[in-house]
Amino acid sequence: MIGYITLGTNDIERARAFYSDVLGELGAKELMRFELNGFTMYGPDFEQPSLAVTLPFNGAPHQVGNGQMAGLIMQNRAMVDKMHAKVLSLGGADEGAPGIRGEEGDMAFYGAYCRDLDGNKLCFFAIGPAS
Repeated sequence: MIGYITLGTNDIERARAFYSDVLGELGAKELMRFELNGFTMYGPDFEQPSLAVTLPFNGAPHQVGNGQMAGLIMQNRAMVDKMHAKVLSLGGADEGAPGIRGEEGDMAFYGAYCRDLDGNKLCFFAIGPAS
């Protein structure tokens, strides 16, 4: 259902470097780039949901949205841990350490929350029991 999510930035080159590194860990690559506003899309291919970063099209400064977040599904809990640590190692901020939210079980939600260099909130999560 979702084709792509766009996150704003005030520094497109910094955002490109950050997301190339972070999303590269998941097998994503740069799929598209428009120099006009810096719109840059990352993903494994055009058949799967992607994430894009861009300068705001209206020319106003980027502002962090309250209640907005991009949730990125991981294959397992170890990848959740790895991606959370990766964002923090690149200067991102912690918004909630990896762990179970709710009850452990077959449909357990294991997530980690962080913010990118522009303050956009990300959640890396896996669904299912501990392996």
